[in-house]
Amino acid sequence: MDSSPPCPETASAAQADPALEAFLRHIAHERRLSPHTVSNYRRDLQRLLAWRRDQRIADWTDLRDGDLRRYIAWRHRRGIGGRTLSRELSALRRLFDYLQREGQARQNPARGVRPPKSPRPLPDTLDADRLSALLDADAAQGAETDPLGLRDTAMVELFYSSGLRLAELAAVDLHQVQGLDPADATLTVIGKGAKTRRVPVGSAALSAIRAWMQVRGLLASDDEPALFVSQRGRRIHPRTVQQRLARWARVRGATDHLHPHQLRHSFASHLLESSGDLRAVQELLGHNDISTTQIYTHLDFQHLAQVYDQTHPRAQRKRKE
Repeated sequence: MDSSPPCPETASAAQADPALEAFLRHIAHERRLSPHTVSNYRRDLQRLLAWRRDQRIADWTDLRDGDLRRYIAWRHRRGIGGRTLSRELSALRRLFDYLQREGQARQNPARGVRPPKSPRPLPDTLDADRLSALLDADAAQGAETDPLGLRDTAMVELFYSSGLRLAELAAVDLHQVQGLDPADATLTVIGKGAKTRRVPVGSAALSAIRAWMQVRGLLASDDEPALFVSQRGRRIHPRTVQQRLARWARVRGATDHLHPHQLRHSFASHLLESSGDLRAVQELLGHNDISTTQIYTHLDFQHLAQVYDQTHPRAQRKRKE
């Protein structure tokens, strides 16, 4: 029998908590995490805060590992997957790390608690030939001179050329790409945790960016530093990028939804298929842990298995029987 009382699911259900608010200020201003990441921490920790109060646990420091196991088991019974629960525990570990640093907690009860395992989904990628066909397809009438069309093509090319995250692309400034040498074009981007890395910019992406820069002034405000701007003349919002990429693909006849991370995944998968250099792909993606990059080896194996099925004489014989 589930003895846990109902848990409010919204942030508004929980009253302000001084320790939590101090932690969120810390990761926003001292750690300089992105507003999106801070928002995720707030949501997950306020859910835990509401549950803690429902359990009449007065303070964060009163939480024990047994309490957290009950919370995880209860959430899992409600159908919450292992990845979500892992993220929530990670947020709580970070909170307790902060409280310990501030001398407000003696132990971190989340350290020894593990979420239930869940299958790790393979990244969604586009076939190299299909993606090339989209990039080379004739755009809708007038799109080749339309500023928005040129901007969208430049964004797609840069995503795929350099394996950027959505926030990284939106943050690129005009001065970063002005004067890039086609023979050795690299771009410095700021990734997760404010870590910088250098990524290559391919010739096709450079060409598309230059075509966009020729008409950028028709949209951009005079004092706007961003490379990619919206119709309002200011730095393009990530949500707008998502919407425009989906539209860009539809115009070119794609039946599936195109999203920024799909281009990043395709970049990594296609590069690994060609080079087999997992460490290089790790560096280009900005992954701290190579285990994160290893997911693409499964995609590479799928590609090899498909080639085998299509070309190996014995495989062909078996399929025809």
